[in-house]
Amino acid sequence: MPDALAVTRTHCPYCALQCGTRITGRGGAAVTVEPADFPVNRGRLCQKGWTAHEVLTAPDRLTTPLVRSRDGRLLTSSWDSALDTVADGLDRVRARYGPDASAVFGGGGLTNEKAYMLGKFARLALGTSNIDYNGRFCMSSAAAAGNDAFGVDRGLPFPVTDLARARTVLLAGANVAETMPPLMQHLDRARLIVVDPRHSATARRAALHLQPAPGTDLALALGLLHLAITDGLVDKTYVDQRTRGFETIATRAAAWWPERTEEVTGVSAHAQRTAVRLLAESRDSYILTGRGVEQHRQGTATAAAFINLALALGLPGTPGGGYGCLTGQGNGQGGREHGQKTDQLPGYRSLTDPADRAHVAGVWGVPPDRLPGPGLRAYELLDALGEEHGPHALLVLGSNPMVSAPHAARIAARLASLDLLVVADFVPSETAQAADVVLPVTQWAEEEGTLTNLEGRVLRRRALLSPPRSARSDLEILHGIAVRLGEPAERYPTEPREVFEELRAASRGGRADYSGITYDRLDAGEALYWPCPDTDTPHPGTPRLFLDGFAHPDGRARFADVEHDGPAEATDAEYPVHATTGRILSHYQSGAQTRRVTELAAVASEAFVEVHPDTAARHGLAEGALARVTSARGGMTARVRLDPTLRPDTVFVPFHFGGDGRANLFTNPALDPRSGMPEFKVSAVRLDPLPE
Repeated sequence: MPDALAVTRTHCPYCALQCGTRITGRGGAAVTVEPADFPVNRGRLCQKGWTAHEVLTAPDRLTTPLVRSRDGRLLTSSWDSALDTVADGLDRVRARYGPDASAVFGGGGLTNEKAYMLGKFARLALGTSNIDYNGRFCMSSAAAAGNDAFGVDRGLPFPVTDLARARTVLLAGANVAETMPPLMQHLDRARLIVVDPRHSATARRAALHLQPAPGTDLALALGLLHLAITDGLVDKTYVDQRTRGFETIATRAAAWWPERTEEVTGVSAHAQRTAVRLLAESRDSYILTGRGVEQHRQGTATAAAFINLALALGLPGTPGGGYGCLTGQGNGQGGREHGQKTDQLPGYRSLTDPADRAHVAGVWGVPPDRLPGPGLRAYELLDALGEEHGPHALLVLGSNPMVSAPHAARIAARLASLDLLVVADFVPSETAQAADVVLPVTQWAEEEGTLTNLEGRVLRRRALLSPPRSARSDLEILHGIAVRLGEPAERYPTEPREVFEELRAASRGGRADYSGITYDRLDAGEALYWPCPDTDTPHPGTPRLFLDGFAHPDGRARFADVEHDGPAEATDAEYPVHATTGRILSHYQSGAQTRRVTELAAVASEAFVEVHPDTAARHGLAEGALARVTSARGGMTARVRLDPTLRPDTVFVPFHFGGDGRANLFTNPALDPRSGMPEFKVSAVRLDPLPE
């Protein structure tokens, strides 16, 4: 890498908007980040993007391998010794318990190349079925609903820039003014309808705010569909020609008349009717969903219910309108397409489909029966760690489950019970601090690769800096372990471009077909959205899906027969308030990166709980005081912030903090049966004042 002053165009290391950035630096000296004029951000960045360079020089940056000694201390180690320790531990676990006793937990921020190689490593080098990733906590419900409805899952099946022409946009469970601020400029023209129990920063900019009780979004979507039907707003021609299953869901929605919906959700009949009419007034309308819709034990059904509404109004697959899901993590889209999800193979292929298995096995040069079947999903995998028939060794890349997993005290205990915990990271996250072996890895400005943003556009990550001398890339780590486990070295290339060429072949013909995408085309500035097959004439990519038909064999979308069942636990005398969790402007995910940025930590340095003043008075809480937020699973400590716009039956806690400020100490691991998504958004809690 050059030591002269250099400028590189790349993308922000945080959310799935993947804002274009221009980074400047000289060798190991300070790096500066500026926004680039890229379509999704149009020369703008949020606080996190502007300050992303500071993580590169975090004082506690991991720069050398660490191995836990017999007396419990993490001591510095050589790479050879650390990787030998990992391989020996994996060999012992496999010999004693079998191949499924080793597990891998990945992340939605890994590049496409890393996600691809991680899946290959797990299934071939370890021979385990137990691989999943933290995207199971983020996008899995919308993915399941999208596959059912459309035959394929791409968060936004249209470019972000299409939203700038929208007349009306319904945002359900998405606070993009804080989580993706540059996206808001594409919504300036639209009348916003925001569905959120909180009067969030996004809701404050809305033309209409629907404020349902936590866990009742599905009932609200059914009520809105009821009104679309009874008020004659359904696009009957579209429904007849482009969908299947409307009669069944129409019968289901008939039971959700406005007054009943209002009783269950708290959203007035008048507001319901206004929302539907605003959406139906023009074909230039969009329905967008986020984590607030998905992170429930009925998350798949709730996402499907909003898709049902969009289909009834004739929006998906039409110019100027549609349905989309706002992917959260930086590579949340690509990260779920190329094999680190327990039931998937590269190219969004199915691990249980014989033809898909044969294709990928052929690319990998192994017989199809060498590929294990699907294993445990994320929370189920973490919950089984150390148990008799569960994994006894875990390799973690790009994730911090000590903070991000629900029922966090239970997960911490399971991690502590392992024979071997290996964490690859660039900062000592809470999970890294609990590991037996810690492997220091390169960061975003030090590595090459590709990511796929929320609109299905494949992007190039470009390196500016040389990494610390003793840090290695995740690809080099997987190669080193695999070779020590007896795998051929050539099976695990370490150069991202070489890995991407293999990914292209593995994805060829799959639902997420990248075979026509190359580094050269991306470096030349082409905007390539998948599917982009390898054809005689270079394929232009597919920025807009479904215009000619949906991805089911008959070309028709499917309505889903769903019914509201409510959250897993109700409030009662002991736990009288609902708690919901989410992100705030200054932090990202588990906070492992952003809590190390001075400017961001100054804005929000500790956990807090937002409480309605009346609720606070009933529980003896005061502004700025400490409180204990406790559920049947455990509790966390937070600073009280009074907010008169909150529902009195609801409190809000951000999930970015560690230690005793972990919101996931109280969250509910009740799982969606289809997606495996935990119910992060609704927990019955009590509030107790604490002394300083």
